[in-house]
Amino acid sequence: MADIASFRNRLAKNVKHWGKWARRQGITCYRVYDKDVPEFPVIVDFYEGRIHLQEVATGWMESDEDHAAWLEDIRNACATVFDIAETSVVLKLRQRQKGLQQYEKLEGELSEDFVVEESGLKFWVNLGAYLDTGLFLDHRNTRKRVMEEAKGKRFLNLFSYTGSFSVYAAAGGATHTTTVDMSNTYLEWAERNFALNGMDPIRHQRVRADVFEFLSDALSETIRYDLIVMDPPSFSNSKKMNGILDIQRDHSWLLESVLGLLKPGGVLYFSNNLRTFTLDDWLKPMCTDVSKESVPEDFRNRKIHQCFRFVKP
Repeated sequence: MADIASFRNRLAKNVKHWGKWARRQGITCYRVYDKDVPEFPVIVDFYEGRIHLQEVATGWMESDEDHAAWLEDIRNACATVFDIAETSVVLKLRQRQKGLQQYEKLEGELSEDFVVEESGLKFWVNLGAYLDTGLFLDHRNTRKRVMEEAKGKRFLNLFSYTGSFSVYAAAGGATHTTTVDMSNTYLEWAERNFALNGMDPIRHQRVRADVFEFLSDALSETIRYDLIVMDPPSFSNSKKMNGILDIQRDHSWLLESVLGLLKPGGVLYFSNNLRTFTLDDWLKPMCTDVSKESVPEDFRNRKIHQCFRFVKP
């Protein structure tokens, strides 16, 4: 086992650097450590005085006792460097998840909801109850772009999770937002995020629906949108869906349908985190790959997602 001091020293260096950076950015949740030392393949995210610590599965062979002791050393080092209680460091083992399993409630270590800030907006997060926290930090730059482009626009958010893109659009002056997800839990979470920011719920509609069904219905109606975000999971076999979502297989139909809902001159941001994803050839001339600028500075993994910006002719 590598000496824990090498992890602790790198973490302390990163905390100093990224802490200053975050204060300048006006954010209280950001990535501090991302497998920087190969012998310590973990991810450390800071959320308003608490730590979301994820172990990345490596396939290393070690005894359960050694593994547990190693993780405890890392957790203790995080608490020491950040000068917080060890109970404020929430540890998770992140492995490849099937479908929407990453969104299901976790057994065991739970934690309460609390508020973080980003670009003058507030969001509820929970580090312990689910595998994900309620706010995808890697989409921070795209959220900001949406806010900058939303004034006077009708906005649609597909596969919305907890609605953070919709909150940004509303803050940017969108006239209406529509937030679509299959999960009541996450739509209620979105509602709380709107309330947290003092936003009028009448202009911000939440729709519980399978996105495939929503698109089929919406194309037959008259409402069209100026600005759309679609950030689907790579794969989903959720019981709430009629079929199985495979983003590589299905993105062509999804994008064709979504582009049909855009007004002329309207903008679509399409993102996904499938490492092997490739856009179908017929779609490439219609968009700009904005992945390079969409991944925030604090993410050393520059391939955490791909993001494309479409403009309807």
